[in-house]
Amino acid sequence: MMNCKIKNQCGSCQYIGTDYDYQLQQKYQQIQKLFPDKYIHFPIGMNYPYGYRNKVIVAFNQKYEYGLYQENTHYIIPIQECLLHDKETHKILKTIQSLFQKYHMSIYDRKRNRGLIRHVLIRRAMQTNQTLVVIVCNDEVFKGSRNFAQALIKACPSVKSIVMNINTRNTSIVLGNIERVLYGKGFIIDELCGLTYKISASSFYQINHEQCEKLYYKAIELLNPQPSDIVLDTYCGIGTIGMTIAPKVSKVIGVELNKQAYLDAMNNAKMNHLNNIQFFNDDATRFMQKHVHDFIDCIIMDPPRSGSTNEFIKVACTMKPRSIVYISCDPTTQARDLKIFQKYHYDTKEVYLYDMFPHTKHVESIILLEKRG
Repeated sequence: MMNCKIKNQCGSCQYIGTDYDYQLQQKYQQIQKLFPDKYIHFPIGMNYPYGYRNKVIVAFNQKYEYGLYQENTHYIIPIQECLLHDKETHKILKTIQSLFQKYHMSIYDRKRNRGLIRHVLIRRAMQTNQTLVVIVCNDEVFKGSRNFAQALIKACPSVKSIVMNINTRNTSIVLGNIERVLYGKGFIIDELCGLTYKISASSFYQINHEQCEKLYYKAIELLNPQPSDIVLDTYCGIGTIGMTIAPKVSKVIGVELNKQAYLDAMNNAKMNHLNNIQFFNDDATRFMQKHVHDFIDCIIMDPPRSGSTNEFIKVACTMKPRSIVYISCDPTTQARDLKIFQKYHYDTKEVYLYDMFPHTKHVESIILLEKRG
């Protein structure tokens, strides 16, 4: 068990400093209350539940200290390290910190809406040891950017791309809509479940690589895909789940509303030479309503934390798939949605849990829904 130097200050890790087996037990009991009539499998945890986050966002104060925001505030809690970030991440952050000081970079002042540097976002491809650094700026002009980039990549060879993101809005949203590549190709490459993926600044990609693979393999096991199956992957993001299952079935149809994620999904399918997966840039419910009479064997759904909707569930059940795999990052909304599925005669007997975010209160759940009768 490791101790955090800023415990209970940033609000991110409710269980940090607590025995890991105890954490898993607490999450297990929490889910038992949500699904009282189901068999709950004990959470699948990590052998080493530290340094797992492959995405980090920090802000800087006027003293060039970097850190995390205190919960529900814009006050920065300075850190030297975080137990959830790997050593390479902090090596890069400390290098960036020294370069900001060296080049006298102005730090964004939220009250005055002045200053250049708003945030630094780091994305790590754990399997390939590639790093993408995103400097979020309050201006389109980054003086000395070439010298900054050269110094950073010389000190930290894992950095394969540096991107300047421009966000001039007075908002708490981190990324703006304009990007300029300062070094590299603007993305990094990672490997997941035997496939390769391009990861850009705004790509959705699971935070915990190790646990994500376990979760996806469980999803495939539950679906029990057949070579002739047609699978509909809703809320598909950059297509990771659908592409993982594609080699085992006849066809996969992925639906994603976010335009950038949809474009990333198509590029990733091409990069992995998958010819039996097709993506649509559409709202999942609207897409299914237009194709309600099409034959679908299985549906995969991995909705946002807010869960699904009555309309989605109704049309999904109307399509009469053999099975539906529902992955949830908030079992509370999944338990709510399950009651609606039951009205349409789709039910589950078991709930599987994966500890995607050790030391926090969150746990990922997955269920297999099958039609009764």
